[in-house]
Order: sequence, then C-alpha cells, then structure tokens
Amino acid sequence: MRIAIVAIAVVLLSVVLLGASCVPAEWGASAVLHPYRRPVTLTPPIPHEKIAFENDGVKLVGWAFRAQPSTRGWLVYLHGIADNRQSAIGFAQRFVPQGYDVLTYDSRAHGESGGDAVTYGVREKEDLRRALDTVGARRAIVFGCSLGASVGLQAAAVDPRIAGVIAQSPFADLRTIAHERKPFVFTHAKADVALAMAGRQAAFDVDEASVLRAAPHVTVPVLLIHGGADGETRPSHSRRIFDALAGPKELLIVEGAGHDDTLARAETWQRIEQWLARFP
Repeated sequence: MRIAIVAIAVVLLSVVLLGASCVPAEWGASAVLHPYRRPVTLTPPIPHEKIAFENDGVKLVGWAFRAQPSTRGWLVYLHGIADNRQSAIGFAQRFVPQGYDVLTYDSRAHGESGGDAVTYGVREKEDLRRALDTVGARRAIVFGCSLGASVGLQAAAVDPRIAGVIAQSPFADLRTIAHERKPFVFTHAKADVALAMAGRQAAFDVDEASVLRAAPHVTVPVLLIHGGADGETRPSHSRRIFDALAGPKELLIVEGAGHDDTLARAETWQRIEQWLARFP
C-alpha cells in the first residue's frame, strides 16, 4: 500500500524550499485521503461483463468473469492503494478456467469508480457488501492485496457470505501504518494531527480502520501472506493480525520478498491453490 506518493514527494520538496517547520499537516491529510488515481487502460482478453453498483452515494464499477461451467463459487479480487481492477486480469485468467467466478472492481477513489477519499476499510467493507449483492453471491472467498487485504479482513467480520480470506501484505491498522510511513519531517504529533484532519474531512473514524479491531470477529479461514523483507508494510502487521484472528488461520512469510513481489513466486501460488482446495 502506497499512501499518495506524489503528495509525499511534494512534502519532501517543501522541506528543502521552506524548512521542516513549515510543512503543514493539511498536506499529510491529503496524502492519506487522496491516492494517485491510476487509469484503467486494459481490456480483459477473456469473457467478462462490466458491472456497476452504488454505496453511500458513490458509484463503483468493475468486472465479473463467469466460469463455464461455474463449479467453485465466487472469488473476489480487491486491489491495493493507487491501483485498479485491471491488476485482477491475470488472477481471473488463472482461476476462471478452474471453475471459479471472479469479481473485481475499482475501489472508491480509484480507477473509474467515484468518490475522492479512501477510508481504509471503514466504507470499503460496505462497498464489498454491495458488490456481492450486485452479482447475487451467496458465498465468496476474498483475495485482497495490501489495502484490499485489510478491507477483506474487515469485511469478513461483518458479512457472513465471506467464507474465507487470502490477505497479501495487509496493514494492521491505519494509525500504525501512517506513522510508519510518515515523511521524516513529520513528528509523531504532527502525523496525529494529519490523521485527525483526514478523519474530519472524509467523515470517518481513523481508528475504526483497523484489522486488529475486526480480527476477534473473523471466524472464517484466513491465509495471510507477507514478504519477509517488506519495507513498506512490515511483516509484524501480519503477525499481529495472525495472533488476533479468532478462526482457522495460516501465516506464510515469503523470505526475501518485498511488498509487491510475494505473488511473483510459483510456490506462493501453489500454497494459495492448496489452501483453496479445502473449500468444496
């Protein structure tokens, strides 16, 4: 998960031009709320349908890939920060031939979906509920990457249709990851001010954006995957989540992998498919 790389770059430039004391907390709040919006430029090469749904006044758009025949149920792919649904194309190409229906969509404030603020799971978990309603899913397994992983875990605590979660590189809670990723010119206190401003501007409780709060209510099977050399979201996030989860759980630490390359290894996909095989 990358929190508004462009905005952070502006903060760092301002340090050189103005000095650290002049960097306003407002810029930090903007970095949290408004990630880069990556345009959707690819069309899937396999059959699919475009879907649209609405939650909280925000229209979201995505793709549904339906297997012929459909024998394994729904897999939902949730992308990471500053990404969009096209990162699910390869995922769909892998799993649709295995009999899975695959659903993916642009998260709010991403891709072609509406909204201009990310709430790190607070509203996104309800977006997922509406997405499942739209395709008529009675049961689904969620596969989330980074931000999407944390959203999927928070949603699993409140939506009984979610039968399992594969979470790649999740953050444990927004406040911790924001402090860990803050620019060096931001003090701990200024980062807290920026988070408070972000919460007011987007009308959400930043401390509600927490997998750790949700984890005791997650009773479905969870596979956590994290790079052992992840310098963006430390492996300790997945370890803390693992300890807090109430249901069946597995933790795969991919040694030597960073934040984005745990899924570049064949053995990781073998583990994922072995884990999925437990579901009828």
